[in-house]
Amino acid sequence: MMKHPYKLISPLIFILCWLVAFLTHAQQTDSLLQEASLEKVVAYAIKHQPLIQQSLIDQETTETTIRSKLADWYPQINFNYNATHNFALLPSYAALLNGVVRFGTYNTSLAQFAVTQNIFNRDVFLASKTASQVRVQALQNTSANKIDLAVGVTKAFYDVLATQQQIKVGLGDIVRLKQSLKTAYDQYAGGLVDKIDYKRATITLSNTQATLKSNQELLKYKTEYLKSLMGYPIGGQLNISYDTLQMENEIQFDTLQPVDYTNRIDFKLLSTQRKLQEANIKYNQWSFLPTVALSGSYNYYFLGIANQGTTNSVSDIYKNNYPYSLAMLTVSLPLFQGGKRIANIKQQKWVLQRLDWDVKNLKNTVNSQYAQTLAAYKSNLVTYQALKQNVELAKEVYDIVQLQYKTGVKTYLEVITAETDFRTARINYFNALYAVLASKIDVQKALGQINY
Repeated sequence: MMKHPYKLISPLIFILCWLVAFLTHAQQTDSLLQEASLEKVVAYAIKHQPLIQQSLIDQETTETTIRSKLADWYPQINFNYNATHNFALLPSYAALLNGVVRFGTYNTSLAQFAVTQNIFNRDVFLASKTASQVRVQALQNTSANKIDLAVGVTKAFYDVLATQQQIKVGLGDIVRLKQSLKTAYDQYAGGLVDKIDYKRATITLSNTQATLKSNQELLKYKTEYLKSLMGYPIGGQLNISYDTLQMENEIQFDTLQPVDYTNRIDFKLLSTQRKLQEANIKYNQWSFLPTVALSGSYNYYFLGIANQGTTNSVSDIYKNNYPYSLAMLTVSLPLFQGGKRIANIKQQKWVLQRLDWDVKNLKNTVNSQYAQTLAAYKSNLVTYQALKQNVELAKEVYDIVQLQYKTGVKTYLEVITAETDFRTARINYFNALYAVLASKIDVQKALGQINY
């Protein structure tokens, strides 16, 4: 027995909806990072960040613009067609007849094939001379955006890690403080101490919990900021992964490296811009040269002529064809423009001199920037090395004071002080670690060692 059509449609709709949902989920999964290490985060940002995508589109736009300009070097082939009907022929005075006569044909038509070849045209010549540099400039703009993005994403990544470590430290502190609070309460309940220790433990625990909550909320913002830099999907889970030991191994940096301006992307951009400006000067100097073009055409010329002469019938227009052809060399040379061309040349030369000063200013800025970032790196490195030792010392002091408090040798105030010192030492250590890594990125950028 044959099933009714609507009974077959329902399962098909279900299968179609399931396939759409599956493909959508797969696409969203592919766009998320399962493990967000620093290298993967930077690579993801460079691939998905809208600014980088816009830069790549600008490159393609530049390439098509170059092709459009260079197309004028090729022969320009055109076809023109027209058909004319004269309601009255053109009058003219004939001296021999001592009167006005009309001559011509009522109907004409022209089909023309024309070819024009530029021999010298300064606009096209400029496009051919600067095409490679324009491509390089577009590529360098994209590279500069990638470098800035990589630096910004790296710093944001370290900022998220620092906050995560503060939360981790806070969670550990709360566990210990709750145990300390229980110990203080038991001693207070047993009559060994008064309620001051119990109250202090309660206050310290409340403050730590408040700090933890604040850091948790701050982490949400910092994570969303990192995701925005990456071009990460809104609502997508970003699971940060890191290796503290590997990060510590990456801290070291050769601080004796000399500054090489040619490695900087901004210096490369200025150099490319200078070459293009030199081409602009030549372009304006070429304004004294003529524009030369060679053209030719072949024309099908139809006249509406009958056996007895001109006819007014449109149907007779294509009965008689009188083709003709021509070739023409065109030379156009402006002789006087009120000094405009000289003024334009001087203007472009001033722009070139200004670019030279931009290069000099960049060198001064790079020296200052390198000195500043290197000083920050060295300062953070010294701080990191000192704080790394402080963590071990603070942990040892806390363990001893905690043990002495339980035996009645130390007061709870000293326990709180040791706990605070231990927590501060760990937080400062992680902050110093990420500060060193972030300042190292700044030094590498100043040296022009970050390239994409």
